[in-house]
Formats: sequence, structure tokens, C-alpha cells
Amino acid sequence: MSLRLRDALMRELGTLRYEPTEKRIRGMLGDATVIDSTRARLVWEPKRVVPTYAFPVQDVDAQIAAAPPPAEEVDPDTVGVPAGVPLGEMMVLDPSIPFAVRTTPGEPVVLRARDGVTEVAGFLPDDDGLDGYVIVDFADFDAWYEEDERNLGHPRDPFHRIDIVHSTRHVRIEHEGEVLAESTTPYLLFEPPLPVRYYLPPEDVRADLLMPSDKRTFCAYKGEAWYLSRGDDGDIAWFYPEPLREGGEITDRVAFFNERVDIVVDGARLERPRTPWSPR
Repeated sequence: MSLRLRDALMRELGTLRYEPTEKRIRGMLGDATVIDSTRARLVWEPKRVVPTYAFPVQDVDAQIAAAPPPAEEVDPDTVGVPAGVPLGEMMVLDPSIPFAVRTTPGEPVVLRARDGVTEVAGFLPDDDGLDGYVIVDFADFDAWYEEDERNLGHPRDPFHRIDIVHSTRHVRIEHEGEVLAESTTPYLLFEPPLPVRYYLPPEDVRADLLMPSDKRTFCAYKGEAWYLSRGDDGDIAWFYPEPLREGGEITDRVAFFNERVDIVVDGARLERPRTPWSPR
């Protein structure tokens, strides 16, 4: 019996997973290098789809101490989780779910920098394969470097890639019956397990129907995304004015959330996928 590869990967989603990396990884707090390691491991806690860094405690130039108890009682099933969605019911934990949400046993800790003031969050997992390693909160650091290149958003997954393919398919974007964009020169960006994203030339997009948004996000593979909104319906599209090297071809091209608009490709209306970006 054959097995779809995605099903095999999803079957392990509920386990604690890790993968060593041979890259030199450095974490900065201000001008101080707090972590400098060639022995890092990428760790995926159960349900997490984006890895975090873990380092041997010897490679951390900070005091590691038990985290103080929270100032107020926190419900572990709902902290950081979208309203009305219990943690136990979520299929995956996307990057919007805070580091403090734990899905594996272990001890929360803080890393106290040499200045005696700055603290960042960490976690000592209760696992033989990660004994002696501390998982750290990527977002708590001011800058990260893989070798001598800045790393934005989150650690890069060695099993993740983006693939940009030029196309002549006819793509039409509709929202509540109104055409927002139409193009026969889309670039298709494949980034499994996400749905295909259709990046359209800006001249093929009805800019008069969209408004610039203040929202900015970082992707470790594409760079800083700027968003476009449609009134009260919120952010429905984005573009990369200065993408990272891997995403250079999509500079200034506009992509729409398949989850929030109707996309018609060569006359066939696509089904809206269910992802963490679907309307709540």
C-alpha cells in the first residue's frame, strides 16, 4: 500500500522532533553575542510546524535560571490561542502561537545576560535526545545570524523550500463578486504544505480597491511582507518590496490569501483552503 508523503509527515506532527545543523548560529542582544554555536539543533515541539533553536548550555553566555511563576493564573489551553479555539483542538501550532505555549514536558527557564538586566525565555525539554540543550525564544533576541547572514522571522527549516514558477495561466481574483485582479502572467510560488500562492504583476491588480496596511511580517525564506487591506474585511493581500535572495523574482508582485478571496484559475474556481490564515 502506497503512502502519501504528506500523510507520513503529518503522522509525526504530534511528536517531539529535532535535527542537527552544521551552520554557525549566533544570537545577539544589543551588541552582545549571547549565543555562538556550531552545535545547534532545530527543534519542533509537538504540533509546531516551525522550528526553534536549541543549543548546548555550554554555548550560551548567560545565566540559566528557573523561570519565575506567572504573575497571574494562565489557562494553558487558551493562552495565545485564537478566541474560541482550545489548544487541544488545533491541528497545528503556527508561528503566531507564543513560545510560552508548551506541548512537551520540561522546565521553563530564563537566560540572564551579563548586563544583569536583560532576560530572554528558554525551555529545558525533558527528553533524553535533547539532554543538555536549552530551547530559546527566537523573538526575544535582537538579531540572529546563520554564518554571517541575518536570519529573520524564525529559524530556517532544512526540509522547507520555496519554488517560484512562471506561468501563463489565467488567474482572476474576486472578493464578494468584485474583480480585484486579473492576469495571464502570474508567478506561482510553491511552499508545501501551504497552498499555492499566485503572485501577480502590480499593473494587473486593482490598486484603487485596496488600501495599504500597517501590518508587517517576516518570512525566513522571503523576507518582510507588506499588506493590503479591503476596508473592514482586513488584510487580504501582500507583497515583498525587498525580498530575500530566494524570493527575488516576486519583488513587488501581489499575492492574495486563497483563504479569504475567490481565485479562479483557467475558469475553475478554487476551493478555499483551511489554514491558520483562514477567517476565524
